[in-house]
Amino acid sequence: MTASTRAIILKASLATLLSIAASLALALTVVPMLGGVVDGTAWLMCILCPLLIAWPASAWQFRQAQRLKDAHGEIARLHDELSATHEALLERARRDGLTGLLNRESFLAELEKAVAAGGEGTLLFIDADHFKQVNDRFGHPVGDDALRRLARTIVEAVGEGGLSGRLGGEEFAVCLPQIDLSEARAVAKRILDAVRRLRIETPGGAAVSLTVSIGAAGWAGGMMLAHLIAEADAQLYRAKMQGRNRAVCASNMAAVA
Repeated sequence: MTASTRAIILKASLATLLSIAASLALALTVVPMLGGVVDGTAWLMCILCPLLIAWPASAWQFRQAQRLKDAHGEIARLHDELSATHEALLERARRDGLTGLLNRESFLAELEKAVAAGGEGTLLFIDADHFKQVNDRFGHPVGDDALRRLARTIVEAVGEGGLSGRLGGEEFAVCLPQIDLSEARAVAKRILDAVRRLRIETPGGAAVSLTVSIGAAGWAGGMMLAHLIAEADAQLYRAKMQGRNRAVCASNMAAVA
């Protein structure tokens, strides 16, 4: 017997006892006033009628109330579950399916918010050097594993102060709010060094190493997002033209190797 069933029986029994007490009180009050006598039959009717009517009626009513309460609880649970699922789907839609980083649209939306908030900040564009050779030589499964490992390496090197995303293919980006270009050089250096240390082993036992090129552009209040993106892209191009495996910052085009 469940706790709710016991509670229904208890409440129905209590209601029946109250009904019997009320019935007896009425009989003992009204019948003598009318000149009658409360005999054994009257006592029996005052007890049997509530037992036969009040208890089933009360039990049914309390059962319906409990079922309604349970239904409300189930609806609330399903609503919470639906809300959690909706939030999970929204978050999943924001993420790149391979690396788990923000996808292009979500990253650019977060970047736009950071720039609009004012203050200083830095945008890093990151591109894996000669990555097509990894896919061509070892196959796309190894290439996919390399991209996942590269994404984790970037996130760990950036730390909690930045927001990382995958723009597509082997292209990544990092948003560094409240971090100017001079500070961002140290972040870029950490990324370069961490990627150089990264070693990926293929199923055949071959070791795959990676390097990246980084273009950095800083923003301050009032800067246009399109201009910031174009500037970071231009510095990434310069990093590649200077030999790759380096970072180039927009302020003075100095390379960090």
